[in-house]
Amino acid sequence: MNETTKAAIAAHAIAEYPRECVGLVVLVQGSETYMPCANWAATPSEQFVLAAKDYASAEDAGEIVALVHSHPGAAATPSAADKAVCEVSGIPVWVIVSVGVQGDGSIGVEDWFEFGPSNFIAPLIGRQFVHGVHDCYAIVRDWYRLERGVVLPDFERRDAWWDDGASSLYLNNYRRAGFVDVGQGAVIEVGDVLLMQIRSKNNVPNHAGIYIGNGQFLHHMYGRLSGRAVWGGMWAQCLRTVLRYEGGGNG
Repeated sequence: MNETTKAAIAAHAIAEYPRECVGLVVLVQGSETYMPCANWAATPSEQFVLAAKDYASAEDAGEIVALVHSHPGAAATPSAADKAVCEVSGIPVWVIVSVGVQGDGSIGVEDWFEFGPSNFIAPLIGRQFVHGVHDCYAIVRDWYRLERGVVLPDFERRDAWWDDGASSLYLNNYRRAGFVDVGQGAVIEVGDVLLMQIRSKNNVPNHAGIYIGNGQFLHHMYGRLSGRAVWGGMWAQCLRTVLRYEGGGNG
């Protein structure tokens, strides 16, 4: 990046503090331009969500060569979620700028870091929850990729889709991912997806875990770290049906 671009990024990051800024570096007729974007995350001090209209505007303007976001009060080190989104973004370079309070009380840039896709998959245990990136469906996808070599399709999903009065992410899409519904009373096998309903206003399954054997399942609850749990008790009471992979979900 040239110094003009870096100055524009720094100004945006400082202006947005303590929110994370997000923007795109675009080549417009061969000239590098920084396009600030809006952060639509529910918790903008902790993460960013790039609006689709901002991305479309950048694509219309030229070639997107980098995505930029800031880490307010934190190091310019990519989180597991940053790395995961980078893998699927199609953008070759990601830039993180750390911003913090200086000795004189002003807000200033402290460090920069660049990285790109590296076939990263976050560890299945201990992930921080980021909806649409590291959530209950993401852990099912990653388990199948790591354990079975199967690439399941991803599905766009808004935060709190389970309370919008209409959406049913799992029931609407499981066939496209190569699964069949074997029913609530099925004898569970390793790799089965356990669909549960937990406080869903839509009255549909809104949480998924994957059975990993020995009476345990792997899952990622909203707002918690991913991990294993013993299958049974309250979890079994929340079970609505069991999905079994039969192929055809590669993509």
